[in-house]
Amino acid sequence: MECGDMLELKRDIYEKLIEWKKADSGNVLELNGARQVGKTFILDKFARENYKKYFYINMMQTSGKEFIECYHAATKWKPGEKRIERPLHRTFELFDNTFADDKNTIVVIDEIQESAEVYSMIRQFAREFSCHFVVTGSYLGKTLSKEYFLPAGDIDTMVLDTLSYEEFLETVGLRNVYDNLDLYGQGKPEEYEELKKWYDVYIQIGGYPAVVKCYLEMKDMEKCKEELANIIRIFVSESERYFDAVLEMNLFEQIFPSIAQSMIKESKGSSDLVSELSKIIFKEESDRVTKKSVNQAIAWLYRSHIIGYCDKLNECNIMEVSFHSRFYFRDIGVARYFLRMTGADRATMEGIVNENFVYLYLERLIRGQKLAGMSPAFGVYKGGEIDFFVRSLENYKDYAIEVKSGKNIGKTANMILKDGKADYLYLLKGDTHGGIVDKKKYTVPIYLTGKITFDK
Repeated sequence: MECGDMLELKRDIYEKLIEWKKADSGNVLELNGARQVGKTFILDKFARENYKKYFYINMMQTSGKEFIECYHAATKWKPGEKRIERPLHRTFELFDNTFADDKNTIVVIDEIQESAEVYSMIRQFAREFSCHFVVTGSYLGKTLSKEYFLPAGDIDTMVLDTLSYEEFLETVGLRNVYDNLDLYGQGKPEEYEELKKWYDVYIQIGGYPAVVKCYLEMKDMEKCKEELANIIRIFVSESERYFDAVLEMNLFEQIFPSIAQSMIKESKGSSDLVSELSKIIFKEESDRVTKKSVNQAIAWLYRSHIIGYCDKLNECNIMEVSFHSRFYFRDIGVARYFLRMTGADRATMEGIVNENFVYLYLERLIRGQKLAGMSPAFGVYKGGEIDFFVRSLENYKDYAIEVKSGKNIGKTANMILKDGKADYLYLLKGDTHGGIVDKKKYTVPIYLTGKITFDK
């Protein structure tokens, strides 16, 4: 039996798409996200269920080629001939004679990074049409090339991540339990234990829809690893065609496990991640060409939503930031997959996976402008380290976050609180049901991280 596609996974972003439709901003929506996170599926569902007319164009397929041909036909002009009025409207009419430019129509253009010509039409889509447009692609980092016109002000953006832990719980019928469970241990013990059991599954398989479906249908971890390996292999193969000869052909195969090694090695972060990663990959001091290649590959992984950066706060000062001092993966299953390759001991690997889990929630809160900063940050203080340090944009209080697998509280965490560097301390642990230590110190089960609101 192979992993199938029968199961439909409910995604939280669907409600945000509904809100976007109702807001009717007049902007084109750009949906970002890694390959195979379900962008095309959720947009297809949204379009079919909320519009009377739905037009899908994929710039990597025949429909994209046909659209370009229609555009060239609509804009073709010879001296002495009358120019076609509204040629872009005419393009859609040629593409499909049922096209109607009204609020009941949506146009989805997939893999738009394949055409600089079409990407440069986004401003016209936003300003000349009444219907709604959504553009998407797995490799939108390509649009940073100089031939792409970036339509600032005419785009709304959303990001579709791999399934969150909450979305995963939805698939097993436990989302309601999660939503109603107390952060600080006042719920039913068996409910905490049930959620912990599923957390242990989730941090092994991650949130790629195909991998989640594979687990739910087969309950076979080895099959899940195979599915995840296939996703990674396809990403590497597809990414290589976007680069020129300066990038070493085998760099993408090497860079993933090297990032995992850097997560273990750089416990205090690095002031030059590119140089450190180059040394791990090539086992020697890199020349300028190699460093350029590594830098290019890292930027591509970041823009493709495969990795994320973590900043460093010196002496836990929110204004003393060293940017891009550490990596984390954007999917917990991918993180675990490559951490296993390093041969790290189980305790080290589990600690980093748990940190990565928390990182992903903080990154979403920063994206939603609930927390300050461009990326989540860890803090160093008096020679020690705190796993994460954040400032809330709701109350402008500072929160130290310690991710622990055991029962001990780090000395640095207590010192930060005692010295007044943080207003509150959260201890996120796997072996607790939660509790309030005192008015400034709280213990929370790590699997309930997503329920923390940072508004105390």
